[in-house]
Amino acid sequence: MSPEHESESIHTTEQTPLLPDTQRHAEDEEARRATDVPGGSESSEAPLAKEHSTGELTVILGSIWVGVFFASLDTTVVATLTASISSSFQSFSLLSWLATSYLISTAAVQPLSGRLTDIYSRRTGLIFSHVVFALGNLICGLAQHQWVMILGRVVSGIGGGGLLVITTFITSDLVPLRRRGVWQGIGNICYGAGGGLGGVFGGWINDTLGWRAAFLIQIPFLVVSTILVAVTVHIPVKETEMARIKRVDFLGAVALVVTLVLLLLGLNAGGNQVPWTHPLVLASLPLSAVSLAVFVYIEANVAAEPIIPVRLLLNQTILSACLTNWFVTMTVFGLLFYLPLLFQIQGYSTTAAGARLIPQAIGTSIGSLGLGILMRRTGRYKVFGHVAMLLLTASTAAICSLGLNTPAWLPFVYFLLMGTGYGGMLTVTLVALISAVDHHHHAVITSASYAFRSAGSTVGVTVASAVFQNLLRAQLWSRFGDRDRAGELISRIRDSLDEIHHLPADWIPGVLDAYMAALRAVFLTLMGTAVLGSLVSFAMREHVLHNNLSRR
Repeated sequence: MSPEHESESIHTTEQTPLLPDTQRHAEDEEARRATDVPGGSESSEAPLAKEHSTGELTVILGSIWVGVFFASLDTTVVATLTASISSSFQSFSLLSWLATSYLISTAAVQPLSGRLTDIYSRRTGLIFSHVVFALGNLICGLAQHQWVMILGRVVSGIGGGGLLVITTFITSDLVPLRRRGVWQGIGNICYGAGGGLGGVFGGWINDTLGWRAAFLIQIPFLVVSTILVAVTVHIPVKETEMARIKRVDFLGAVALVVTLVLLLLGLNAGGNQVPWTHPLVLASLPLSAVSLAVFVYIEANVAAEPIIPVRLLLNQTILSACLTNWFVTMTVFGLLFYLPLLFQIQGYSTTAAGARLIPQAIGTSIGSLGLGILMRRTGRYKVFGHVAMLLLTASTAAICSLGLNTPAWLPFVYFLLMGTGYGGMLTVTLVALISAVDHHHHAVITSASYAFRSAGSTVGVTVASAVFQNLLRAQLWSRFGDRDRAGELISRIRDSLDEIHHLPADWIPGVLDAYMAALRAVFLTLMGTAVLGSLVSFAMREHVLHNNLSRR
């Protein structure tokens, strides 16, 4: 492509709607109508990778899935260790920030990853993500203060977010749509294996070597993974006349980060550190809405290559898939961070609590790969998305019935079903997204999807924390407010789970009941977000799944 032609193509893309008029197969009228959006340029501005054999794909994708395994493992390691880490720093409110600091930085970096790796190459982005992820784990493992621990989680989130989303770009670069679900399913087995082993690994490390070792032991494996990526990943880079650094939407990224930080600051502080009527809460939440409006304006009118093109979000399938990811990840991540707390107050060790998350990871692998195979055979995905959401919603409702005396085997069944629905949702929504746009937009729209997913998980954990902390405090004061040393003991209970074992004997039953009331409120809240996810998923339309990268 000549420089003049390339410049013209980029100009057209920036000034017109991005989804093209595409004449779909006559027998699939619904799919044709769903993608019949005016304007846009053809995918010639983004060179396609060559179509690889199954053996070549196995080597390339297997190399990058090592990083996915550890990024997933790191999430559930922290979910299991939050109580121990919070107790060691004598601040149980740190639990929420351990999750949200990681997820905020993940939400910030993932939308940028699409554009940045289009510009600087997938391999460069993936190597950078490995290095930063390892550095974040090193900081966490050596942290002696709360703020250093949170900094480490922020750095880890930058690297981990890149690992997950860039791997998805590479898979879409190399695999045709009809087979995309199968390979995504195999990748999600690595993701699920990391998630499943993370809880057990974190619990075992905590019980034997201490929680710091759980972060430090990952670093040598990440070094090996970095070398594998450098050797195996070679994806064509889109070149243009525009200076590379000028193509990066830094304004949009800053606006997105400010929006999330203000939102989470208000939600975390309200009713926890300060009253809901405190000026900090009353200022941060409205300012978050203003920052969101600024972000939308930047993406629509200012950014040359926006990190989340708002025109793409006008497509019904894309908006539905992104919102489904938002609500479902709110549900799943909230549960992942608060279910281990339930198991620990039941008396299980951190290792045993982590082991109880394994069925969720197994279910994620089964749901993702199983639906990927069905999509390859049928060329359809919409009906499978409905089945996945039904499973997830029903299992979340069942989790609300868990209590201190629940039989030990029952959570395994619920978590397996929840994971199956979650894994199926991940694959269905991803295939729906990339089938709804031209190939040269798949990295950007995948970034947008991951931004919704990361932001949803961040807000989910934050909302769950706000519900838990506010209900726990209210329950404790209503039960023990008239006792001697009530203020001191209640403060200690809220800052450390281990304090339960040091309470007066007549306090323990009431404290456990207070914890269960707060946890049940969390589970009911998350069931509500699962229902919302199911409702918005019905808006997705069926699109054609082609058998080759050129989509012909």
